[in-house]
Amino acid sequence: MLYHALYVPEGSLPFPKEIVNEPDIAKYVLGWGKPGDMGFVAIDKTSSLPIGAVWIRLFNSQNPGYGYVDAGIPELSMAVLPGYRDLGIGTQLLNHLLAKAAEQFHGLSLSVTSENPARRLYERLGFQAVSMNGASLTMLLEFNSRE
Repeated sequence: MLYHALYVPEGSLPFPKEIVNEPDIAKYVLGWGKPGDMGFVAIDKTSSLPIGAVWIRLFNSQNPGYGYVDAGIPELSMAVLPGYRDLGIGTQLLNHLLAKAAEQFHGLSLSVTSENPARRLYERLGFQAVSMNGASLTMLLEFNSRE
């Protein structure tokens, strides 16, 4: 799923599969099960195969993620396989994760390119842009500000 969490703009060449081994990408899943790690997977009922996932992980200022805000705020990653996008699967996964994460954390952050269609989902769920680095936005959702 990590590979599918990487946004490729329409008309662009896909990343090589080996990109998931790059340290700045691999750290989002490497050694899964650390304190603060949480995630959920959507499974296709007919094939029993995973079709989407959403997960969070804590980083620190010495080893920040792309959407790092604070050591106490986990960073969100999300992927839905191409054939299953625009069916509400990502929204369901994300809503489930947000409910569980709100029990443990004060907020979540993420990094998304400004043209990524997922940005609209994040905004709809209350994430707000807090900084920009090139074409990438760092967004933050503070749970105490959710309705």
